Amino acid sequence: MAESPIERTVFIVSDSTGITAETFSHAVLSQFEQVRFEAVRLPFIDSIEKADAAAQRIAQKASQDALPPLVFSTLVDSEIADRIRGEPCVFLDLFGAFVQHLEEALGMKSSRSIGRSHTNGLSKQYNKRIEAINFSLAHDDGQFVDGLEQADVILVGVSRCGKTPTSLYLAMQYAVKAANFPLIPEDFDRGALPHTLHPYRRKLFGLSIHPERLAEVRNERRPNSTYASLRQCRQEVADAERLMRMENIPWLSTTTRSIEEISTKILDEVGLDRLTY
Repeated sequence: MAESPIERTVFIVSDSTGITAETFSHAVLSQFEQVRFEAVRLPFIDSIEKADAAAQRIAQKASQDALPPLVFSTLVDSEIADRIRGEPCVFLDLFGAFVQHLEEALGMKSSRSIGRSHTNGLSKQYNKRIEAINFSLAHDDGQFVDGLEQADVILVGVSRCGKTPTSLYLAMQYAVKAANFPLIPEDFDRGALPHTLHPYRRKLFGLSIHPERLAEVRNERRPNSTYASLRQCRQEVADAERLMRMENIPWLSTTTRSIEEISTKILDEVGLDRLTY
């Protein structure tokens, strides 16, 4: 008889949205497959009053559970953080763990301003992300070919192989103007890329997928259709990969990769691995 998984409560505590702490906690906790984690998000803890209320919730949960809850914190204000740190919990200070070392390395004190990472919401980088999102939406699935010269990358591949979500992720996270263009049977019969893509060959990156997985995805959209048949999917994937090899287009399979992995690979291959803070 299989043993029941260990259960632990996790609190994500932040003075802003908590997205950073949540992302980090998920990455770390995913390494402990034998434990079932129940996450509780406590965002916008930006005052002593809110900190006390959060501490009370953590203390109440600690009294209910056999084990103390884990607390992932990106609280900037030390007084606010101390209100929660004093409760019976495993307090993981993601902010404090790095800031002191950076202060020493940079030879200066940090501002320790609450919500500072999001005060750049109206910054140039934020506006670039919005612009990139609009661009990717306008150039989704080859529906708008004007302005492709502005694209940082153009994703190509068969229908439903992951081009649209990858394009939007690149735009939202990295301000990359990503267009995407479907490869269709007419392209394979012709044995050449769509003529509208010829001027932008150096911006092309291909996505592929296992035919079995493609058939599953397509069947969710058009059940029992020729479009979703395994035979059709096998033919299209084989033709698309053959065309990408012939045109010397870098490509990868999305089948077993997360959207984060796919996007990182694209950034690296196309030379767009840059970040600005």
